[in-house]
Amino acid sequence: MSAAHASNPAPVVPRRGIWGWMLFDWAAQPFFTVVTTFVFGPYFVARLTDDPISAQAAWGNMATISSIVIALLSPVLGSIADQSGPRKPWIACFAVLKIVCLLLLWLAAPGSPLILPLVLMILASIAAEFSVVFNDSMMPRLVNREEVGRVSNTAWGLGYLGGMIVLILVVALLAGSPETGLTIIGIPPLFGLDPALGEDARITGPIAAVWYLLFIMPMFLFTPDAAKGLPLRQAVRSGLEELRGTIGELRQRIGITRFLFARMLYQDGVNGLLILGGAFAAGMFGWATIEIGIYGILLNVVAIFGCFVAGRLDRRLGSKTVIIFSLILLLIATTGIISTGPGMVFFGLLSLSVEDSGGLFGTAAEKAYILFGLLIGIAFGPVQASSRSYLARSVSLSESGRYFGIYALSGRATSFLATLLFSMTTYATGSARLGMATLIIFLLAGLLLLITTPYPAGDPEKNPAR
Repeated sequence: MSAAHASNPAPVVPRRGIWGWMLFDWAAQPFFTVVTTFVFGPYFVARLTDDPISAQAAWGNMATISSIVIALLSPVLGSIADQSGPRKPWIACFAVLKIVCLLLLWLAAPGSPLILPLVLMILASIAAEFSVVFNDSMMPRLVNREEVGRVSNTAWGLGYLGGMIVLILVVALLAGSPETGLTIIGIPPLFGLDPALGEDARITGPIAAVWYLLFIMPMFLFTPDAAKGLPLRQAVRSGLEELRGTIGELRQRIGITRFLFARMLYQDGVNGLLILGGAFAAGMFGWATIEIGIYGILLNVVAIFGCFVAGRLDRRLGSKTVIIFSLILLLIATTGIISTGPGMVFFGLLSLSVEDSGGLFGTAAEKAYILFGLLIGIAFGPVQASSRSYLARSVSLSESGRYFGIYALSGRATSFLATLLFSMTTYATGSARLGMATLIIFLLAGLLLLITTPYPAGDPEKNPAR
């Protein structure tokens, strides 16, 4: 056992404390799954206005603004948290902001100004990501380095399971067909929701808010937090000094620096797929909430499977191997998706029948799109969960907050470039397909840099925090 491992013995944490921490992902994921990706996002693009191209660009701009704020402030907050100690008060503050914004998404009726849902989504996204920074930085205190990959992937899998359950409830009970007014199981939407008024999509904000409020409670009640540190004013001053030292320290900790840059690049591509993928499908095939919802359920089913398998592989083969394999799958899937359109796949090298057999996903192109989407479902959970465990194995407990803050920065620092490049390309060409193609640049560049990165990325005993 290395000195780094010896310095991080297995923490004595009750099982309910670890489960409370893992349930944070279960609580948080419906916002990303149901609101951002598969229901409210596509509704914003396809049904809130009569101009889906401009709406797609506006949605991309929303993600860009959120990413810039997250990138700038996450390292600062992480460093302050290291000095102030407890993470839960920070999570609680951002939970209030997120819940209020999600509740107000109900007001985004068709024909209403886009500015309100855009502002609410920006604030909710910022609050959600800041909460993730503080939750992630708790992980090294709960489990030892050998178990961190398994716990991280299990938590991520639980998140996808929670997101899928909410998505199934929306599709089966709330999302009515614009033609029949009935849900996929043949009943009128509960609570008298009117699909023509977008109520089946708008309700997802309040649902995600209530779900989040209920299921973050076990983390607050059972998961141990860091001991109290400096008073807030001193913590801010000391945290900013620590952050300056950390940035300088990265020049000596080459492995961690290389990993963070690699993760910065490939996470841009992953973020783009998650934020824009559902809206892209809605714009291409005219999918309504039911089709988008079923597509999301399929992706989440394979995502859960992918995370649980990756948790075992992470422990046996290491986080780096899991990430590399996942990125290869994402590159294949993204290329397949942008090569698919009505009557074609592989950029027209293979022609498909344009006949619609009726029912859900009636054309051959839609079926091909779903097959490529399933590859994304298998890979996008493990690539993120194993990245989290990669860093947790590479830093010491005392520096986890500031390094996970920089980790959040690496996931967001240039992600505005991915969504901005998507928006600019879509505007310039009038083609969302060409906009989506820009995501390949980020995935491929991150993969190539990661291949040359050591694992673990740094030994905290040999590279002490300053």
